[in-house]
Amino acid sequence: MRKLVATTALALTAGLASLVNPAARADALGIGDAAPKLEVKEFVKGEPIKSLEPGSLYVVEFWATWCGPCRATIPHLTELQKKHGDVKFIGVSVWERDLDAVKPFVKEMGDKMDYRVAMDAVPKDGDPDDGAMAKNWMKAAEQDGIPAAFIVGKDLKILWIGHPAELDEPLAQVVEGKWDVEKAVAAAKKEKEEAAKFAKFVPKLQKALEDENPKQVLQVIDEIAKEIPAAEGRLRSLKFTSLLLAGEHEKALALGKSMLEGDDADNSQAYNAVAWAIVDPELKTKPDAKLIAFALESARKADDLEKGKSAPIADTLAKAYFDSGDAAKAVETQKRAIDLAKGTEMEDDASLKERLEQYQKAVDGKKKG
Repeated sequence: MRKLVATTALALTAGLASLVNPAARADALGIGDAAPKLEVKEFVKGEPIKSLEPGSLYVVEFWATWCGPCRATIPHLTELQKKHGDVKFIGVSVWERDLDAVKPFVKEMGDKMDYRVAMDAVPKDGDPDDGAMAKNWMKAAEQDGIPAAFIVGKDLKILWIGHPAELDEPLAQVVEGKWDVEKAVAAAKKEKEEAAKFAKFVPKLQKALEDENPKQVLQVIDEIAKEIPAAEGRLRSLKFTSLLLAGEHEKALALGKSMLEGDDADNSQAYNAVAWAIVDPELKTKPDAKLIAFALESARKADDLEKGKSAPIADTLAKAYFDSGDAAKAVETQKRAIDLAKGTEMEDDASLKERLEQYQKAVDGKKKG
């Protein structure tokens, strides 16, 4: 049930960080507070900024070279920087396992990472957690997951804290002078209250996951949704995977379709995540024909959005073709996935070639037959 556990971790990291940490400190850095100092080792891209100055708007974003979700959101930040030219975006690399990997990573990203980029000021031979930005921004604000972003207003006060994928609307309101700080503070307070409510469900949810009991997971999710309606949307990925594992295909199909509406209608990663959840080789139950057709449709959409240039998405699409009965197309697409993976963190993933061999055997078997 590794996929279910992974999905849970992703859901908690991406959307439930505030709920998982109910014992928020009263002195935690939050919305309305003065922004900490900008203390970085050096800027590796863009015009250096010595300090945050009154009168300017800033987006301070935290990422790391090893963070997959960070890589996925970096191009989006670039789009926002182009859209809001007067806002100064600063991407700060934190919690790095290998500081020497930062500059090559930024160079590899090229135009996809087109804003100021800096490295955290980590003490010599010190722990990455001891970096000035990691401690005074992330730890102080009780942000234990990346990517994470802060909007800093012209008065140098923090106006918003959250996932970069959710940055568009608040940033637009800040730029237009329509951002309601008091409302944002109230919302943050509500999140902490919901965190306390969520805490009582965590052991029960963890137990259901450890027991590999998808039906129990679904029951706990329903209980959470009744108690904390706002958490329901953030638990959709886990619920979707649990429905698949429980063999509730009709409900899974309906939820999967709803997950690709609204803001995710043009999100390649969302389409890919849904498709892979269905065709994942580790899934213990076999999806029905409708789900497989939906996975193929979703994977094609993701591939189109990425213009056929994403290795993980091509890998998903190949598996969807194979599960749909088109082994020849699966071989063609998997070869593309392997070519695209060259020079990336996926290059050493042995499962890519293993799947290609599986698809090729199926093609060869048909020829012999």
